[in-house]
Amino acid sequence: MAEIRHYPFVSHLRSDPTTWVQHQHGGKVRRAGAGQSFWFQPRTAALAEVPLEDREQTVLFHARTSDFQDVTVASTVTFRVEDPTVAVTRTDFAISPRSGAWRSAPLETLGGLMSELAQQPAVELIGGMDLEQALAHGIGPIRTTVAAALAADSRLRERGLVVTDVRVVSVRTDPDVERALQVETRERIQTEADKATYERRALAVERESAIAENELASKIEIARREEELVTQRGRNEQLEAETTASAKRTVGQAEADNQAALLAAYDAVDRETLLALALKDVAANLPHIENLTVTPDVLTEALARLTGGARRGGGS
Repeated sequence: MAEIRHYPFVSHLRSDPTTWVQHQHGGKVRRAGAGQSFWFQPRTAALAEVPLEDREQTVLFHARTSDFQDVTVASTVTFRVEDPTVAVTRTDFAISPRSGAWRSAPLETLGGLMSELAQQPAVELIGGMDLEQALAHGIGPIRTTVAAALAADSRLRERGLVVTDVRVVSVRTDPDVERALQVETRERIQTEADKATYERRALAVERESAIAENELASKIEIARREEELVTQRGRNEQLEAETTASAKRTVGQAEADNQAALLAAYDAVDRETLLALALKDVAANLPHIENLTVTPDVLTEALARLTGGARRGGGS
């Protein structure tokens, strides 16, 4: 608000940089602009003050959804005077030359206008939504719709106004209805959570079954290979046994042939020669003898045998 000081016959006005002030005298504009400071005569001056800063207007209204449910929308519209020279011709911004106060309530007038212009597009949009849609997803579409409608509204431009921001704080319904929807939503969410849990468990069981099948197949394959290994080992052992038996038969046959040949050779030798050969073999296998005592009887018998043999040989 402008600051006015009074002196004899004249007054002095000083305004802020965010305040636009117009001074008229005799029906003509003497001064106009932001941050003005000037002298004037209170009895003949007409003053107007227009704030230039952004102002917020709270817009709280009710609407009805397509399924005939009441909702309450809380929003905020931010606006400012863009062209004060136009605004002072459409809205009463006149101030008292004595106190500097507005003669009317221009900001309330502009706030009421903003509320009316913001509600209409929002009510129409909510009328095409059901309650659940309006509560769950209504904030974004409502904000977009209201902002677009206000930006295109010619009534604001005709008053030198511009909307800088629209915010939708909440979309609410009756507390009992809201609680009922919350219960229904919780049950649906719980059902979806249970379904997801069941699907995860089913997937886990399926994976475990696949793992078990793979393990069983691996065990079967290992058992088959072990069976093949045992079979091959048996074949190898059988072949080894057959080879060993064949070798033994060959060696035995050779030994038998040698023995037969030896016996055949022995048949052609006389008895004394065989005895001498036998004694030789026995002597070769006797332990080492340090001293040998030969008695006359043994020597006589041996000589007799040898002599007798010689005679037989000579007589033949």
